[in-house]
Amino acid sequence: MSPLSLFTFTCMVLCAVHCFPSEESFEVSDEQEEDSVNDNSLKEEESDISTLLEKANKNVGQGLDEPTVIGDIAIPTDLGNADPCTSRGCKWRKSKNGVVYVPYRISNQFSSRERSVIVRGLNSFKASTCVQFIRRRRQRDYVYIQSRNGCYSFVGRRGGGQVVSLSRRGCVYHQIVQHELLHALGFNHEQTRSDRDQHVRILLQNVIRGMEHNFNKINTNNLGTPYDYGSVMHYGRYAFSRNRQPTIVPIPNSNVQIGRATQMSSNDILRINRLYGCRKSE
Repeated sequence: MSPLSLFTFTCMVLCAVHCFPSEESFEVSDEQEEDSVNDNSLKEEESDISTLLEKANKNVGQGLDEPTVIGDIAIPTDLGNADPCTSRGCKWRKSKNGVVYVPYRISNQFSSRERSVIVRGLNSFKASTCVQFIRRRRQRDYVYIQSRNGCYSFVGRRGGGQVVSLSRRGCVYHQIVQHELLHALGFNHEQTRSDRDQHVRILLQNVIRGMEHNFNKINTNNLGTPYDYGSVMHYGRYAFSRNRQPTIVPIPNSNVQIGRATQMSSNDILRINRLYGCRKSE
């Protein structure tokens, strides 16, 4: 290589190093997108909703600016429990035209492919409910979708820019997007329903020590809807198992599949419409 060629090559290398954008303004390239940890395809044994959440949430809540997280539910510091809040003002407000507009912002941490999965999840509510997720302009209250440590959301509207975390490492799947957004709309997990003992047995002896709180029963407003094994909010049979034995067993038919939903069920949709007084057909 001639001295001139060597000088040119050196300048190109230095420019590439010093001109690369900072992490905050970094947007994922097409090549990196191809190598993304989330290709939105799963083996059958990995598609269980609670399995996805457990894997993604191993380090959740360890960041200095992260809330306390129980399971995949962020706990406000001003509340001492996880009781339902929809009767106390945490529903999103309905506009005069009957639509519940929920503003959102998506961090630029996501690749274009991941962003399309998230937007698809956001848009899926519009087709069958009166809830519409819209891009935030100047609204005070909105959901801020970021890639933090794991998958989690607050339950209901908290005020200001409330975080919905969809980590790029394990959370950007359609069913997980819908699951976390349903939390943000005010819904808890199906297996925590007030009437759950009539439909499932919780085997706490098989639960990882210290994780029993994920199976606490809550005095939920069930909105006159039946227990739904196919809900996108239902955990799987081996959720938080410490010994590969079931922690949730359906009754009376123990063979019923749970935790395998790939999208909202008809009951999930019905509950949104009833909670928010939508005029969509039931």
